[in-house]
Amino acid sequence: MQYRTLGRTGVQVSTLALGAMNFGAIGNTGQDEATAIVDAALAAGVNLIDTADMYGQGESEVLVGRAIAGRRDDIVLATKATMPMGEERNHRGNSRRWLVRALDDSLRRLDVDHVDLYQIHRWDPATSDEEALSALTDLQRAGKIRYFGSSTFPAYRIVQAQWAAREHRLGRYVTEQPSYSILQRGIEAHVLPVTEEYGMGVLAWSPLASGWLSGAVRAGREFSGNRAKVLPQRFDLGIPANRARLDAVEKLVKVADAAGLTLIQLALGFVTAHPAVTSALIGPRTLAHLHSQLAAADTVLSADILDEIDTIVAPGVDLAPDEKFDTPPALLDPTLRRRR
Repeated sequence: MQYRTLGRTGVQVSTLALGAMNFGAIGNTGQDEATAIVDAALAAGVNLIDTADMYGQGESEVLVGRAIAGRRDDIVLATKATMPMGEERNHRGNSRRWLVRALDDSLRRLDVDHVDLYQIHRWDPATSDEEALSALTDLQRAGKIRYFGSSTFPAYRIVQAQWAAREHRLGRYVTEQPSYSILQRGIEAHVLPVTEEYGMGVLAWSPLASGWLSGAVRAGREFSGNRAKVLPQRFDLGIPANRARLDAVEKLVKVADAAGLTLIQLALGFVTAHPAVTSALIGPRTLAHLHSQLAAADTVLSADILDEIDTIVAPGVDLAPDEKFDTPPALLDPTLRRRR
């Protein structure tokens, strides 16, 4: 396992980090398997575990908390808030009122007295940067969190938050967690240059592109994975973006084969090769998935291989732009583009 410094925090984290989204109902992964996955990941040198309150409406945090019992100090523990937690209208978002409550709920489910990294899961247009950063700064000073970061923020919102922290003399986001893979490279054009400018750590989620780069999605083979059942449109070959992804996958398989690598090793090696990326978040649903991904722990791609990848998917290009979660609101809501 390789290790890198998380932004400018001085904290050393593994280049492969364990994402726990699949723990619980989402991935149908129960306590025994979740604990086995955590055990194997830690044994392999993984030292960062990332979860969120909304994963299984708290179930993932409960399973993670039980799995790490007795070894909390050996783990860099991260969780998130913002997404809806039930039907109550104020049990979501980035207000001080909710973040204070959400963190206490997460600490209770995780059975810990603090988390190392608390992340804002999405930018909330209804809440000012000052409001969110002020609450997070107070939670940090109270010792309940060590650092805080953002997740899937558009580049301009990352910049705005950094300036708000400076203007109001508040703590700042020290990490960003964006979606990044060979098939979704858009953040290379805007988000990653900004995170480098501000010295932020980057924890890349979906480095296997929701299973497209796992080796299970191939031409002439029906994909029946868990993601295909939950989000069938993402694998419908009648959609042009999906045909483009499949074409790219078939070409990438040839590159991996020629290099003596699995497609997973190629995919994870690509993400961790970017100088702005600290860690790639792997989200195994089973122990077998974990081992296939841990095989990439020491993968270092040569410049020639990275050049070949660039010819298949150009730098800064998203093959499935409709699946982006950091799209500026004005591109989604036409009323925001029209003078009243």
